[in-house]
Amino acid sequence: MTKHMTKPVRIGDLTIGGGRPVTIQSMTNVDSRNEAALLRQIAELTDAGCQIVRIAVPDMEAAETMGRVKQKLIKSGNRVPLVADIHFDYRLAIAAIKAGVDKIRINPGNIGSIERVRAVVEAAKERDVPIRVGINSGSLEKHILKKYGGVTAEGLAESALVNLKIIQDMDYDNLVVSIKASDVRMNYEAHKLLAVRTDCPVHIGITEAGTLARGKVKSAVGIGALLLEGIGDTMRVSLTADPVEEVIFAREILRSIGLGKSSADLVSCPTCGRTKIDLEKLAGQVEARLPELEEKLEKAGHPSIKVAVMGCAVNGPGEAREADFGVAGGDGRGIIFSKGEILMTNVPEDEIADRLINIIEEKICGK
Repeated sequence: MTKHMTKPVRIGDLTIGGGRPVTIQSMTNVDSRNEAALLRQIAELTDAGCQIVRIAVPDMEAAETMGRVKQKLIKSGNRVPLVADIHFDYRLAIAAIKAGVDKIRINPGNIGSIERVRAVVEAAKERDVPIRVGINSGSLEKHILKKYGGVTAEGLAESALVNLKIIQDMDYDNLVVSIKASDVRMNYEAHKLLAVRTDCPVHIGITEAGTLARGKVKSAVGIGALLLEGIGDTMRVSLTADPVEEVIFAREILRSIGLGKSSADLVSCPTCGRTKIDLEKLAGQVEARLPELEEKLEKAGHPSIKVAVMGCAVNGPGEAREADFGVAGGDGRGIIFSKGEILMTNVPEDEIADRLINIIEEKICGK
């Protein structure tokens, strides 16, 4: 996997692009004028691993609230960058910039005249606030829809490039770009067309992905494909669910393709006639312990590990030989192994998960 190289763009204390690790974003879904609710949800998101938080700004009250929230976060020691999501009213973008946000998201096409876009750009330029040019399949310009006969990958890429150029021609290039569609294949093809024609950092995702179950599938396929193509500097999983779920699943996507920080990748076999333990329960017990283990791995400066939960004591260590650590079940008991070597045998089923995690912590984290 070769990373598509983009220029670095600084967002508050965080820099994206320039070959840096992919960052995770989400968006608040509480009333943007409710200061207490925003602070509470931002804390929940950052605790879950969110690195950039976007907030909708539908009116001036929301812009002012966002400024107060930013100051309170700084005082509390939470430096997570805040992004103001703006549609239609250019004055809200200017107000958010003056309020101290770290980035704004606009679509120049729905801001209005060139003069209004210029007013936003000048405000951003004055404070060196980056602008994310956001294009999605539901807001393509009429002339592009006519040119391509509807929404297409080519149209999405062209719209993004045209709107980037509008701002670049105003002598401002502190830009991030995003193009999103709910159609996974179209989204993928559009990003491939865009990536070779700009060096702006790219925000990736599948828009309107759906409910927790369906949205995860579309996001895993759509975002994962782009990351494996080397495209994407920051990402958001868009789900009709608690935004904390977006962050957790974004981490899972990054882990699954080896782009996460210190992580524990869980592999487990399907059940079969040889399985004589409750494999589903055991895998769930191990999985529930992984977030805490990952924190310890990161503190110990250890890279990612693979943990296997296998249902058969005969084939388990062999089939999962590449796993750093693993368990294999027997008749109500199991064995614990590492890189195919058996470390412990005859472990009671209800003790397997605890003993496995303890062994990993002792050998890697120095418990």
